[in-house]
Amino acid sequence: MLKGYRILDFSFYLPGPYASKRLAEMGAEVIKVEPPEGDPARSVGGGHVFSANNRGKKSIQVDLKNDKEIERLKKLITGTDVILESFRPGILDRFGLGYESVKRIKENIIYCSLRGYSAVNERRHQGSHDLNFLALSGLLSQMADADHSPIHPTLTIADQVGGIKASESILAALLHKERTGEGAHIEVSILDAAIDLMNNHFQYFNYSKRHNGIPELEGLNPRYAIYETLDNRHVALAALEDKFWSNFCKGMNLSSFNPAQGELKAIFRMKTFEEWTRFGILHDCCLTPVLSIEEVYSQQIKNSIAPDGKSFSSLNPFPSLGEHNELFLGESIFHEQIKEGE
Repeated sequence: MLKGYRILDFSFYLPGPYASKRLAEMGAEVIKVEPPEGDPARSVGGGHVFSANNRGKKSIQVDLKNDKEIERLKKLITGTDVILESFRPGILDRFGLGYESVKRIKENIIYCSLRGYSAVNERRHQGSHDLNFLALSGLLSQMADADHSPIHPTLTIADQVGGIKASESILAALLHKERTGEGAHIEVSILDAAIDLMNNHFQYFNYSKRHNGIPELEGLNPRYAIYETLDNRHVALAALEDKFWSNFCKGMNLSSFNPAQGELKAIFRMKTFEEWTRFGILHDCCLTPVLSIEEVYSQQIKNSIAPDGKSFSSLNPFPSLGEHNELFLGESIFHEQIKEGE
């Protein structure tokens, strides 16, 4: 859907690259602008965060302290539709690549600044990571154990929802540009995107001072809970509506049943994980297995199909550093660098 659109991606690590990955999967040409040493994510944790979030892109190396390379980059901007950057406020202005400067190069550019905090937040110039945004948004308070202590998450929920917000905003700006011919400067706050995930919780707190959001979903409703199976695996039951609950009861040959959660726990301990998985498929009662990473990968990810019709396993996972230097910045700069290095 985005074939023919070019995006220059100045972002590093996870939120910005995740946003541009989504756009690349929709067909956009995403050119990753990296410093000479590359995106720091290339060397963090074995490079897995980099490879997971940069497949389908191109890579060029640009030294922002080199005036010649800045000028080459500005020429590339003339044929670019979108710029995505995730620096702290004002950093790219120092190199003549802030929004106002870029707008003079291409008036209808769409320029997306993905920040940790909004322009009015007192932390706006500070660095932060996913765990900080989860903590400040209230999301972390909802990931708690029985003693109400926060549980350390393994998912980067705030970073990724910030990336989703950025890609969504870019798509809206491209639609607006198609209709009006106008570009836009978009500022996306990761913290604000994370806070928006709490909208149901805030509504309940505002009217009834509830801290755990929707009452039916907090884990105390027997119809909406996680249960252990005979073989010590787990399944998720979400039979909130009567029709799904009726299907569950009929499947279990229960004529009239309004159990306490403890009774259901005993029932779920009667069958194995595989038996409950088949039961959920046969009886349409919102009952699903709690799958492991290995199971999800083998069943749904390994051979899944990308928007371009290719399986993800067949795609070049990510570009090598500077793989497309000559194609986009010309040969002379990089030949000069090689000679100087010699």
